[in-house]
Amino acid sequence: MSIVSILIALAIAFIAWKVLSGLIKFAAIAIVIVATVWFLSTGGFAA
Repeated sequence: MSIVSILIALAIAFIAWKVLSGLIKFAAIAIVIVATVWFLSTGGFAA
């Protein structure tokens, strides 16, 4: 493999890692939001 293809592979791996970690953070935030909405829609503390 040439230097260029190694650099391209590293760049793709870096972008994929950033996307993956971003998706994990987004999923965690989404779960918290959904749990909060579900909690409030079931009556929250009043139940």
